[in-house]
Amino acid sequence: MTSSHDAPDPNSTRSETAQRLNTALEAAGMAPLEPTLASRFPAYLSLILRWNTRINLTAIRDEEGIISRHFVESIACARALPSGIGTLLDFGSGAGFPGLPIALCRPEIAVTLAESQGKKAAFLQEAVRILGLSTRVLAARAESESRLYDCVVLRAVDRMPEAVKTAATFVREGGWLVLMTTEPEVASLQSAAESSSSGPAFIWSPPIPLPGSAERIISFGQKIAPDFRPESNNSDPN
Repeated sequence: MTSSHDAPDPNSTRSETAQRLNTALEAAGMAPLEPTLASRFPAYLSLILRWNTRINLTAIRDEEGIISRHFVESIACARALPSGIGTLLDFGSGAGFPGLPIALCRPEIAVTLAESQGKKAAFLQEAVRILGLSTRVLAARAESESRLYDCVVLRAVDRMPEAVKTAATFVREGGWLVLMTTEPEVASLQSAAESSSSGPAFIWSPPIPLPGSAERIISFGQKIAPDFRPESNNSDPN
């Protein structure tokens, strides 16, 4: 007979997971999360692991991989986002990266998670409930959306060039298109965004390296009016 003293303590397990996340952030050269915020990520991790046994949420299925790749990259994105963003669309959210960590780390931003696959959208709804967020889940193709956003972000979306072309149309004038991609792919994705319309274009900032990879980057493009074409194409997102 197993003693109750032999059962793992859920509070201790959550604390250990939060500490592992902060250790991963520090290993990536990033500041750790404050304890209250870090303590919210273990419930998200646990939910991903449970649902990933039934549906293909993410190809990375081990705890350390999810922490070091998905969580750390998404937190890096949240921290790099320009100030003054009030609304954000995570286009093709999947398992909620980077939208849910952005919602946790940047509570001043109203995040919408767009996911057309029903089972993944159901996961996102459950994650929002478990995490106690007011984040909106758009359980439909993003093309059905009628709003414009201060920021639209894409990460690991199927048919990325086509997705970027569509996502660019949801960025308001003066807003930001954020691409989490690789150095070899960024130029073609930026071109896809520029081809989204014959009107507004984007000013692209120098890419920001993502931790843990020699190639992965974040690229920021600010949407400008068609009559504004500065000679320089560099803009500082902050």
